[in-house]
Amino acid sequence: MQKMAELLGLRDECREGTSGASALTGPCLADNRLNLDVYPDGCCRFLQLFKEQQGEVVQVEFLRLSSNDCLLDTTLSSLPHLKHLKSLVLKGGHARDEFGSYQHGCLTSLPPDFGNLRCLTHLDLSFNRLSTLPSCILHLPSLRVLLVSHNSLVTLPKDFGCLSKLTFFSAMKNQLKNLPQSIGELSMLQDLDLSENALEFLPEEVGNLCNCTELDLSGNRLSSIPDSLANLKSLRRLHLHSNLLVTVPASLASLPNLSRLDLQNNCLRAIPAEIQTLPFVHIRGNPLGETEPSLQADKSSTRKLKRLFLASGEGSFTVTSEGCRVVLACGIHFYFPPGAASDPLQISFQSLMPDPRWVKLKHHDILLSRVLELQPHGVEFQQEVQIWMPYISPQTPHQHEVVVRTFSGQSWNDLKTRVKRKRRSKKCVAHCCVLHFSWFVVVSRLVQNECKVPAEGTLLFSSVDPNIKVIFPPGVTKEPRSVKLQVLPVSAEEIQEITANAGCRASPLLYLSQDSTVDFLKPVRIQLPLPPGVTGLNLDQSRLHILHGDLEGQTWNDITREVVLEFTHLYAVFEVTHFSWYWLWYTTKTYIGGIAKKVYERLRLYQVNFIALQRKKDPEQVLLQCVPKHKVDPVLKKLQDRYRGPEPSDMVEMFEGEQFFAAFERGISIDMDRPDCVDGRLSFIFYSHLKNMKEIYVTSPVDRKGQAVKGQVSFYRGAVPDSIPEDASRRRKGPDSLWLATLPIKLPQLKPRWDENPGPLYGFSFPPLNLGNAETGYLTQANLLSIARRMGADWQSIGLNLGLTYQQIERIGYNNREDLNKQILDMLFSWAQQNSEDPDCVNKLITAMKESGRQDIADEVEAIIELGRQKYSESIRRVGLEQESSTEDSVIAMT
Repeated sequence: MQKMAELLGLRDECREGTSGASALTGPCLADNRLNLDVYPDGCCRFLQLFKEQQGEVVQVEFLRLSSNDCLLDTTLSSLPHLKHLKSLVLKGGHARDEFGSYQHGCLTSLPPDFGNLRCLTHLDLSFNRLSTLPSCILHLPSLRVLLVSHNSLVTLPKDFGCLSKLTFFSAMKNQLKNLPQSIGELSMLQDLDLSENALEFLPEEVGNLCNCTELDLSGNRLSSIPDSLANLKSLRRLHLHSNLLVTVPASLASLPNLSRLDLQNNCLRAIPAEIQTLPFVHIRGNPLGETEPSLQADKSSTRKLKRLFLASGEGSFTVTSEGCRVVLACGIHFYFPPGAASDPLQISFQSLMPDPRWVKLKHHDILLSRVLELQPHGVEFQQEVQIWMPYISPQTPHQHEVVVRTFSGQSWNDLKTRVKRKRRSKKCVAHCCVLHFSWFVVVSRLVQNECKVPAEGTLLFSSVDPNIKVIFPPGVTKEPRSVKLQVLPVSAEEIQEITANAGCRASPLLYLSQDSTVDFLKPVRIQLPLPPGVTGLNLDQSRLHILHGDLEGQTWNDITREVVLEFTHLYAVFEVTHFSWYWLWYTTKTYIGGIAKKVYERLRLYQVNFIALQRKKDPEQVLLQCVPKHKVDPVLKKLQDRYRGPEPSDMVEMFEGEQFFAAFERGISIDMDRPDCVDGRLSFIFYSHLKNMKEIYVTSPVDRKGQAVKGQVSFYRGAVPDSIPEDASRRRKGPDSLWLATLPIKLPQLKPRWDENPGPLYGFSFPPLNLGNAETGYLTQANLLSIARRMGADWQSIGLNLGLTYQQIERIGYNNREDLNKQILDMLFSWAQQNSEDPDCVNKLITAMKESGRQDIADEVEAIIELGRQKYSESIRRVGLEQESSTEDSVIAMT
């Protein structure tokens, strides 16, 4: 292939038409791969490359584009020219909406000549808007892997079985109601994922998938499965959880290779004994042993609701008219009463990190949970659905109350909430009832007392401080209106600390609001307690001030001269006609409004410290956390056995929901493609009761072979809040006015890398390994090391699929506990050493990667082997070429 690296010197400008410019910075092509889905203007880059260097681009074999790109339709017309293309990814999900949910791509179809891509073996169209499968896909003769998950497919083409080479097909999270009979013609299919659809029955032809090793039908509406599934002799894993199954064939027990059968959360009242005794069957969440209720019996008294227990990896379940109870792995509970859903309804859910751009908190609100999104949004239930959400108990239970807040489409509203503490776990849960699904979050707000004010008047007082009363006289309003009262107590110590004036004292803060924009017809009497230490006997009226604040607490006006003040021994009483903040101050100061604003703002601030710790066994793994001051010592105590690092930063002050960034500096860098990375800095949102923590891997462009790198991480405010007080501003230092703190990070001198050390590898000693042969191409020790670096936490699953036993996996894990790198190396090189003489060992490795869900690594290995074959064919045609050169040329390092 012509020097594809020339494309690394991409033009500095990417133009639409003949003008405009978005810089093409950094390499986006490696060898025969073009990865443009990480760029927001990836399609623009592709079109410019295709225009200026078409000869090189048409040689690309692996291409990734984001289908969230607005230029996708224009780009699609150019793709059929890439005749050598083997892998194409056109996925959505690269952008989020204002609520934090992934946005589906704009792909709805493919051009007809797309079927001319004769070499295409891997096609990923996930997270798009496909309602039908493009017919051109059926004309791809080499297609082996097809992913169309997270689309809107209702059915598959009748001749879908013509994709005779297909080995992997995923259509999870669609709306499939049935399958074509031709699906049984996919004789080479090994992995079939149809989870979270609307399938009600399966064709008998599914039993013809003789090479299928994994079949996922979970989250559908199946009440039975065909007996023909017993013909799937290669089947290892069968997932049938979260369906409506009332029976399963006993013949499933005869499948010779079956190692997992998941029947959880169905309607099975009886299971064949042959299946129930299998050690790998999972049957939790079924009404086993229960009898069908008689038609004459009262259903409300005899029916016992189905219980569903969802694992951490599941994201949906099905509700029927019979109702059910659902328990999520995160501790959230649901109760769907009988009749809540008239037809079977698939419920999907996800937990989202709160974003202050759309999760709006009021002053003095505290966020106590992540955001729970429940779908579908537009469906209204026939009866109220009950939700129990766990939350973190607030630090000021007397002043605050816990509520579940939901998003109505335009604003956030508080639901009627009950809270309780579980006896065994001592965890707190918030309970609410809803008729429709949306976004939900648990919030702690100032205790709110509410009443309906009729024309004849009424009395409202605070449950936090019963001395605070609001008296509505008769004739105060023509139409009844709702009034809310909230109180924020302020101690004398807080006032003195903030003002540095022992003579300043203040009453509790009072906030009044109503659901009408019209002022009251008559004045409303307000009773506030006198500030601490002040009584009617020693009162100096010249020092007493009534302050009125706006809704945001930004402006405080002294209205003492505008109202008539009455005093008793303990209280001050005055009259107003409109509602907002009211505050009673006792001080010698003349202009008290500025002092009150300062105190009010400081009451909203939290004192926090930053910590930056490195894992003892892996210093490149860094933990960053913003911790409230009173939690610093307990947090450090929990981490001290696994982490080390500098002392916490000096104390700084932050608002609830305030954004801040962490920037690694002086020779320390991170992966810039992280979704939470903005301009090279990690983005955080501070919430006082949530874990403001991230653990990341850092690297350094500095050569660490001869010396350690002494860098640092600095923390910066994301933006200066409009209401930030002066005291917090004074703590900022240096030229950057947003600077908060800096902590040192040290990366030690590097030991020889795995692939640079001819001796023992990371504590292991293995002879040089070459898997395969000269004709097919070798996988060398360097290749295996590259594979190991990408394997991650999937190593156990990969090891099992390579043929290692559970006992071997457990022993490797135990011998190398707390060191993931050693676990991966021990597993992979032990297997390679044992199978180095097996001529089919490379194919076994590829198969194990696919079965473990690591299609990306499998594709890489296959590309290496294919290129090795080409190199070998070329080498034997050369005149005078030695055998050794052929071997060396076929050694391709994985990138």
